[in-house]
Amino acid sequence: GGDVLRYVPRAKFTGNHGSIDLFGVFLATNGQFFENRVFVDHNMKDCRSNVLYRGGAQGKGSHTVWVGDVVIRKNGTGTDTYEMNRNLLLDDGARADSVPNLEIETGEVQKAGHASVTGRLDDDQLFYLMSRGIDEHTARQLVIEGFFAGIFGEFPQPELKEKLLSRLNAAIERANR
Repeated sequence: GGDVLRYVPRAKFTGNHGSIDLFGVFLATNGQFFENRVFVDHNMKDCRSNVLYRGGAQGKGSHTVWVGDVVIRKNGTGTDTYEMNRNLLLDDGARADSVPNLEIETGEVQKAGHASVTGRLDDDQLFYLMSRGIDEHTARQLVIEGFFAGIFGEFPQPELKEKLLSRLNAAIERANR
């Protein structure tokens, strides 16, 4: 609910064969600025990390920034890492910046990749739903829920999925007032 939010999760492996999953969901509305700066330090052998974040921005002046830094140190051989940030801009007043970074100090990695996608609501999806008798408000809500369902599916607790979806819908409703 704040105007400015900075979230800085850090992960550093303390033993070989470690594994971590970092998931994030965020929605900035009406002038809010959200910044996520994720850092994963692969400093041990045969470790795995998976960083998945999905965000949205809606309303005039809403702005999100996501920076994902993964460092694979010289002794981080056998690393398997991937980081992904996807952003959905819900109107013309919204902005999202995304910067995935990999710094690799060894040539002996199993896998290392990163990706970033930022896009707007798909007019074709909205048209398809509306041509089937769904009103525009509900069609928008379904497309937005579908976008975030990809990350909600990563959470094993059904009650957490429902709570996140409820909070997401409430934030969107507040922004539309």
